[in-house]
Amino acid sequence: MYWPMGAARIYSANRTRRKDHNDHDLQEGRESLRNDSNALLGLRTSRSGHLLTTITATSITIWQASPIVVLATSSRSVSSLRDYGPNVAVLLRPDASIAVVQTSNGFLVTYSITVDPINRVYQQIREGEAQQKATGANRLILEQERAGLREVNIKFRMVIRIDAGIAAVLALDNEVIVATKKPAAVQCIMWSPDSAGRQTSTELISRMAWIQKGSKIRAMVYDRAMSLAVWVTSDGRAYAVQRRSETFKDPDEVQRLFRGYGFHNPENSSLEATHAAINARFSLLAIACMRGEIHIYTARDYAGSIPLSHKLVPPASLSTTGQITCLSYSPDGYGLVAGYEHGWAIWSVYGKPGASSFNADTNASGTNDERWLLSVNNLSWVNAGSELLLTSANDSRLWVVEMAKSAVTSCFSSANINRTLLLTSSHLMIYRGFDLPSTATISANPSLWQQVAVPILYITKQRPIRSAVISHDGRYIAVAGKRGLAHYSVGSGRWKTFDDSEAENAFVVRGGMCWYQHVLIAAVESDESYELRLYSRELGLNAESLLHTQKLPSAAVVMSMTGQDSLLVYTYENVLYHYIVNASDTAVTLIQVGQLALNGIVRAPARVRAVTWILPDFQLRDGDPSQDVAHASVLFLVDAKLVLLQSSVNEGTHKYDMRVIANNVEFFDLMRDQGTLVDSPSQSLPESPSGENSPITGLHADRGLRDSLWFFDGESVRCWTDVEDLLESASSENNRDMPPPVSIATDFYPTSIMLSRGIILGLDSELIQRRDVRFAMFRHTIRTQLFLPHILRKCLSDLDPAAASVLALRYQDLSYFSHALELLLHMVLDDEVDATFNAEDSLMPSVVSFLSSFPDYLDIVVQCTRKTEVRSWRTLFAYLPSPQQLFEESLEKNLLKTAGGYLLVLHTFQELETSSEQCIRLLQKAKEAGDWDLCKELGRFLMALDASGDTLHEALNRLSMNGAGEVNNTPSDGSLLVATPRPTKGRKQYWLNGYSPGSPRRASSEACLSPNGTADSEDYFSSRSG
Repeated sequence: MYWPMGAARIYSANRTRRKDHNDHDLQEGRESLRNDSNALLGLRTSRSGHLLTTITATSITIWQASPIVVLATSSRSVSSLRDYGPNVAVLLRPDASIAVVQTSNGFLVTYSITVDPINRVYQQIREGEAQQKATGANRLILEQERAGLREVNIKFRMVIRIDAGIAAVLALDNEVIVATKKPAAVQCIMWSPDSAGRQTSTELISRMAWIQKGSKIRAMVYDRAMSLAVWVTSDGRAYAVQRRSETFKDPDEVQRLFRGYGFHNPENSSLEATHAAINARFSLLAIACMRGEIHIYTARDYAGSIPLSHKLVPPASLSTTGQITCLSYSPDGYGLVAGYEHGWAIWSVYGKPGASSFNADTNASGTNDERWLLSVNNLSWVNAGSELLLTSANDSRLWVVEMAKSAVTSCFSSANINRTLLLTSSHLMIYRGFDLPSTATISANPSLWQQVAVPILYITKQRPIRSAVISHDGRYIAVAGKRGLAHYSVGSGRWKTFDDSEAENAFVVRGGMCWYQHVLIAAVESDESYELRLYSRELGLNAESLLHTQKLPSAAVVMSMTGQDSLLVYTYENVLYHYIVNASDTAVTLIQVGQLALNGIVRAPARVRAVTWILPDFQLRDGDPSQDVAHASVLFLVDAKLVLLQSSVNEGTHKYDMRVIANNVEFFDLMRDQGTLVDSPSQSLPESPSGENSPITGLHADRGLRDSLWFFDGESVRCWTDVEDLLESASSENNRDMPPPVSIATDFYPTSIMLSRGIILGLDSELIQRRDVRFAMFRHTIRTQLFLPHILRKCLSDLDPAAASVLALRYQDLSYFSHALELLLHMVLDDEVDATFNAEDSLMPSVVSFLSSFPDYLDIVVQCTRKTEVRSWRTLFAYLPSPQQLFEESLEKNLLKTAGGYLLVLHTFQELETSSEQCIRLLQKAKEAGDWDLCKELGRFLMALDASGDTLHEALNRLSMNGAGEVNNTPSDGSLLVATPRPTKGRKQYWLNGYSPGSPRRASSEACLSPNGTADSEDYFSSRSG
């Protein structure tokens, strides 16, 4: 997922000066920037992301993407504008060698873009002592500044006239595809003639039987990786289209240039398609609709099987957002950004809402002229997704928003999931809350983030940073850019990079990285050979410091550490290799102990995103590593499908049964991979938060959550608490349905499962606008959610209270454990209060019985009553002892404030007499304990029962608290010196926070005890001090 950071940077090819100290000059500068002739109308980036181009109505500009600078610009002449019309849109050949500008009069003006290998621009020459004193890294930086950037030349190439009018244009590697208006047709214009001298070919839309009659093409997008285009037609339909590559003997068949399948058929005008985007990484097609929705389809094959996957709802109403103007997936496919007429919004690949500009104060944004928050007409990703470029309507500025992305998007590793690691264009952000006490973990304090700058030398030479990985213990980090790699020690704060540039440029990391203790294992490609390389953190980075090199027959797709010392490497030849890390005092090597051919099982190796496996306990304890392949159940993440391969023996031969166990998976986490497994399963369990082993033994104690499997599907975090049970259910030998996973909904994007803390950790974006600064900025905040109540509920609903008890004992020393139990009671109560089912189907008796085994049971119940609607109390107390009995039990245990909470329940149920013997008894107890604040609250409670004051007088007289002799025992604020009000007719009613029984509203968690429902003092009947 992606999170915007900081304030947007501004770039402009205009030379207009803006003087902030002079309002008149500032206003003139803004008007100039909004001048129609200078406004940016189009934005395109090359396939490599190194170059981008923008246009205005009269000019075209070529930019370097990183760092962002203008390299060349060309303005059209007056006669050209008169003959061909002003610029409307721009396209860029994928290799950035040709730019195509569409004009308003139906012409395509093409430009050649060439990079001069000799001439340089932006050469910074420094004179004087500063240059002479520069040493080390600074010297190299100065040398690069003096070298400057390669000059780019842009030259007019030719003009192509389209008499039939232009509806849409695509620029591909070999040709330009133009959709015309009258007649409705598709023309293919090659960049250069073929061997037969032909350069153009045309097919009428009316001859395409798979397109609705009378339709015209409105928009087209193409993805090279999928070799697929999406056409949006004038009737709001969308089609998946492929270019025919066959040659036909029949002359009539030669003109059949395309074949396609319709997949988006709008039911009404509000669902008509307007824009499209393609996600090759996850095989998704996104369609923007008229009313602002985005429909996501899954392209299963090229034969027309393209079902609807999910829908994305805009973050605000159509009147607020406007219609969608542009749509784009991030380069890695994990994020989708949509530009609207009045802002923009981001979602994760399967629909988790992220940051958006619609939370901004439009008045403040307008005053500060921050157009990037108010309107977007073009957008593009650069720098490997670390930066988002935006342009606005009637604005000549290019806005650049820096993005922080999870390291999982570039290197799928269990360590990257367990320890939240974010990657920006030049920094790493490490979450350090894992090493702090539990109360600090759930803090949103920004100091919990450690920012680490990637060495400027490495960034300058190898930008962008393509991947990063952290070790399981959080001590080491490695990054890889365009070439080479570098690693960092969190403890010492020192980086290690290659001293020899040739050695650094000799290889590229391809297939991932992982850490084994202090040893970095990287899958690399070097001189058309493929290797696994081992580098020690203790040694420098150079060609001679390699600990070990393992040759691979083909490039690695993914790799992962599993178990104590097992390394899994999946390659493009569809083979999974199993290595053991052999570490001794003198050397660290890799020993291959097995391999598994997956031909016929995994059809496209490039689509595999992650791999791990599950070994039986007997194999972990006593098995031969060379036999792991025979006993392992392999988990593959293919696109977004979590696939389970289970081995079985049939007539002496091994076979593998494949089953898809989850869909729409953005990431998954097998808890076995979080730490090393030792001799016995019980010892390898995650320790309880107190660090002490549970005295309970047996099956449930052995398992715990060590064998749990977690995944996130874009909506909820889901968990199978016991993967062994999952394996048994998925086996073809057992005719059983798969157990449903526990579903935990979150209102933020989850990044880590903190098993020892019982929480899900995630991030959320926040837009900050202040009056004392003239710009807005984004920041991300830590969010947490307890998963323990959901797991406990699952155990109880499965009629397994023993497992719930063992699990609860592991977390009982957490400071928020009672709150987790309270949430459990809330969840079940909310579900059953309005449910209609038989009493024997209710889960409430099991929950109440389970909670009664904990010492905070009475406090948990009374806290639940404080935070729920009064109408729910009847349902709750139908399975509890009577409120009178709970009140007596609280008094007996000297839980005075808890007993005060049960007074509210007694009064609401009209079980409390006017004289209130219970209240007087509690008042006596409070007096004896010297709890004068509680006495004050009880006095107010008696006044609420009887406004005449007689009840309060009687209580004080019985307790001898109304005489002068007791004055010295009262607090200094005289809170017990209660004046008797004048008698009034009737009696005041006393409700919790002003809500009467049957009120449809939920009581606030900050409710306090006061007459007439006024919330003017602390709720002293809460358990915070009990």
